[in-house]
Amino acid sequence: MAKYLLEYVWLDGYEPVPNLRGKTLVKDFSSFPKLEELPKWGFDGSSTRQAEGHNSDCVLKPVAVYPDSTKRNGVLVMNEVLHADGTPHSTNSRATILDDPGTWFGFEQEYFLWQDGAPLGFPKTGYPSPQGKYYTGVGYENVGDIAREIVDKHLDLCIDAGINHEGINAEVAKGQWEFQIFGKGSKTAADQMWMARYLLNRLCEKYKVEVNYHCKPLGKDLDWNGSGMHSNFSTEYMRETGGKEYFEALMAAFDKYKNEHIAVYGPDNHLRLTGLHETQSIDKFNYGLANRGASVRVPHSFVNSGYKGYLEDRRPNSQGDPYKIASRILQTIATVPKK
Repeated sequence: MAKYLLEYVWLDGYEPVPNLRGKTLVKDFSSFPKLEELPKWGFDGSSTRQAEGHNSDCVLKPVAVYPDSTKRNGVLVMNEVLHADGTPHSTNSRATILDDPGTWFGFEQEYFLWQDGAPLGFPKTGYPSPQGKYYTGVGYENVGDIAREIVDKHLDLCIDAGINHEGINAEVAKGQWEFQIFGKGSKTAADQMWMARYLLNRLCEKYKVEVNYHCKPLGKDLDWNGSGMHSNFSTEYMRETGGKEYFEALMAAFDKYKNEHIAVYGPDNHLRLTGLHETQSIDKFNYGLANRGASVRVPHSFVNSGYKGYLEDRRPNSQGDPYKIASRILQTIATVPKK
């Protein structure tokens, strides 16, 4: 038997964006624990806006487990939050979402590394050179001295954890970066995205750097890009059958339910979806071939394959809850008849 450090991770009750929380349980196992071997664990919900002080017990239910290479016998445990009676908590956005293992999701998480009230690398007064050289840039002037170390270490941590991390790049604004997570099924993909966010937040502690996920942290009136979480999606039917007629019906449904999508695509999206900086206006819906200013970007590969493959919804923002985003996409797809 060996002592394993089980770091239980969950989402708290803050609105409109929950915070990630974590605490560690030390427990004996003969080998790396399987999900079904992990116990439920209680916590004080009155300290996380999930309960009143007079009845504060909440329960953590493990739903995914990953190795943590930063610790000896380290284990990362993603959890749902339950009431003491075992029913899903009102803040538990995972418990009731639609899920389909045949639907693949790829989330592109943009964010700013933030220090002393500004993006990492910004001068103490004023602004750096305008956008242009930062996207996929290299060199101190473009990416600074610690950002690449942070994002590379984060990539290593995710891969060590078995998270399906697919890549990183410096983004359009200085201090802005992106990583991509792919998963099969909304719950699997979203679990991995939340855990990847947790690992990035935790890693940045040692650099005295914050991760700013706000979709427009520099405001909408300045000529700096905001942050999205572009959501690529592909059902089994889209990959194997598809067709132009089905695609057009799907886009009509996305237009019909555009307000329902925006409602769960992250707060303050009106600051980002302005029609500028590679976005469509928040009150409009459109799609376009390779168009990064559209609500939905249609890849050339999709059309060239006979309208089969994946599509990219560019409206979700960087603070969006991937559980809710994936579920809403599945809800809309479910309204479109198949042949």
